[in-house]
Amino acid sequence: MKLRLFCFPYAGGGASIFGNWKRKFPPEIKVCPVQLPGRESRALESPLNSLPDIVHSLVSEMTPFLHSPFAFFGHSMGALIAFETARKLYREHRVLPAHFFASGKAAPHCTSRKKILHRLPDDQFKDELRLIEGTPEEILDNDELMQIVMPRLRSDFAVCETYVYRPEEPLSCPITIFGGEQDHEVSIDSLRAWQEHTSSEFKLQLFEGNHFFLHQQETEVIDSMMHVLSSPKKPAVFRQHIAHVNGLG
Repeated sequence: MKLRLFCFPYAGGGASIFGNWKRKFPPEIKVCPVQLPGRESRALESPLNSLPDIVHSLVSEMTPFLHSPFAFFGHSMGALIAFETARKLYREHRVLPAHFFASGKAAPHCTSRKKILHRLPDDQFKDELRLIEGTPEEILDNDELMQIVMPRLRSDFAVCETYVYRPEEPLSCPITIFGGEQDHEVSIDSLRAWQEHTSSEFKLQLFEGNHFFLHQQETEVIDSMMHVLSSPKKPAVFRQHIAHVNGLG
């Protein structure tokens, strides 16, 4: 049975950031990039400005696929969306990912920001984007492109900055967390704090690179994920998942 790997992009990103992944994973793992409204193939749709709205939309879209095993991967904002989507799936359908991967994101209960970036004037907002090092300079220096990109980025930052964490029971699926050794946005302690959100196995792995080590170390990240998803424990994890979905009818 194939495993669907749902991949949630970071702020400002679309499904295309996972373009290489489909050919790098083996056939038994089906990479399913998540395309949020307002970007790439859904560019004509209005972006969703709150995490609950995004999660509600995603759970509706994923419901037809809950009868087969799946895993979640999310980077930065995508990790937060993946986490709340997993929690809502469990609340409403009593099903969880076979494995949950989060990357480049502090644990949900550690997400308070000192600065509210999405409300900054354009020049200050661009300065902050430069510090994060996720937007190419050729885009930051192009006023016409920034007029296109900036509303989406502001919307995504608003999603993260207005997020309110609400305590629930920890997920019962294994969690693996990835981080960048030179990521000044996310501390190792805040990555390690994800352990509080699982009652199953937990692993933290660091990679060389900044906040976007996901691209700098793409092959290494994918290799680590394949090792986890192809481990001898995988069948037991899948059996647990199937036991959950059998209750869906």
